Amino acid sequence: MSHEACILTTKDLTILEVMLDRCLGRDDPMAPLLRRKIDAAQIVFREDVPANVATLSSRVVFNVDGRDADTRIISHDRMNAAMGLFLPITTMRGLALLGLGEEQEFSYPGHDGSGETIRLEKVLYQPEAAKREAEALACRPVGHRGKPALRLIRGARYGQPGIAAPAGVDFDDEPDGPSAA
Repeated sequence: MSHEACILTTKDLTILEVMLDRCLGRDDPMAPLLRRKIDAAQIVFREDVPANVATLSSRVVFNVDGRDADTRIISHDRMNAAMGLFLPITTMRGLALLGLGEEQEFSYPGHDGSGETIRLEKVLYQPEAAKREAEALACRPVGHRGKPALRLIRGARYGQPGIAAPAGVDFDDEPDGPSAA
């Protein structure tokens, strides 16, 4: 994969195109980065995106300019969840990560005008890959004679008598009637 190349799902591409249409004009700092991403993208269906590519809702490990690694979930927009959990694609870093493959780098202008280089180290979770895996498990053949392939192993207490109160013991500590209050 070249330095600029990225892989986008059709959904991710559509979102980036809408973001570009909504840019505030020539001075919007996101517009050039959006154009670069869209122009360099290889477009694939959700079912075809490799598991090591960052897509929306992927949990990724990355670093900026070789500093300490960080883990975030790439999101569509700012979330009202725990601070530092999400990295929206409405930020330069989030947008730069979208579509990158593991070990791939992407350079872009930073907030102060100097350049930053972001490197995707690892995709820990990708929703498209998780969906494919769940579908594959659902299609697995069952074991012998139609029984499930998994076997239930009962705990040590299975089949032992439960705990019961001795006969004639009343656990009602409270006096009877409304005057008890």
